[in-house]
Amino acid sequence: MTQATSTRKDFLSVLDFDAADLERCLQLAAQVKADRALGRHAPTANALDGRHVAMLFDKPSLRTRSTFEIAIRELGGHLVALQPDVALGKREPVADVARNLERWVDAVIIRTFSQHLLQEFATAAKRLHVVNALTDQEHPCQAIADFLTLQERFGQLRGRTIAYVGDGNNVATSLAHAAAMLGVHVHVASPEPYQLPHAVVQQATAVARHGARLRLFSEAADAVAGADAVYTDTWTSMGQEEEAVMRRQVFAPYQVNEALMSLAKPGALFMHCLPAHRGEEVTAEVFESESSVVFDQAENRLHGQKALLLMLLAPAVTP
Repeated sequence: MTQATSTRKDFLSVLDFDAADLERCLQLAAQVKADRALGRHAPTANALDGRHVAMLFDKPSLRTRSTFEIAIRELGGHLVALQPDVALGKREPVADVARNLERWVDAVIIRTFSQHLLQEFATAAKRLHVVNALTDQEHPCQAIADFLTLQERFGQLRGRTIAYVGDGNNVATSLAHAAAMLGVHVHVASPEPYQLPHAVVQQATAVARHGARLRLFSEAADAVAGADAVYTDTWTSMGQEEEAVMRRQVFAPYQVNEALMSLAKPGALFMHCLPAHRGEEVTAEVFESESSVVFDQAENRLHGQKALLLMLLAPAVTP
């Protein structure tokens, strides 16, 4: 095994990595997944020994919280679970929370609403590694799990096409960023007011490799035609509950059903970051079909986040 120290301080966005970092993260994730059966005898079982990692969650979570807690423990680190009443910017300024925590812990995993708040936190704590466990704007840890899942199924990622159907939200943003770096084409189909922000299109174009293209569509069928995988997400994200009825009407033509999946390549995968609402963004038939890899994606959150922690918190063991 080789020891390596990452030069990256934070992972607030997929864009905090370059293509080599992202490819290395996927390689390392595949390795720690294979090694997990070794339990405490795994090469990385004590990689974070003596390291303290805090978790600060302003938003509810099943997959993100569970997988990060397990990842920290299985890497031999010490988990500090901060209580929800340590709300960022409410009891005291965000910068003060950050400057307190950097005196005690090595990293903080944050799930909150504002990407700007997360950036403010990371800027204030010069010695602290900060990980984005989801904001309203980006969900980079999900993208690692997504491409680990696709890599397991396809082997070579370069030249594949993913169709994302629905709200051009945080999941779509991080998917577009990662795909561009990995040479994967992305088609995003959304109603006009909910399309992927122009800034995200520019960012993805700037980091694109191997001819990867990001294309926006207004019709779901056009985006899905010939795709290797079809991805969707809930139409109403946390904090948008008052818009739920209106969003169900607007997004109804973007439901992923058997008719839409039939337009993709034969054997195309169905992807969803969860939680899913059967009968809304996806039918039960597609969700439960053999093409569905949604629980592979959920499982791979653990392995992708282990790799991420290893890369940020030296020493990291690389395959």
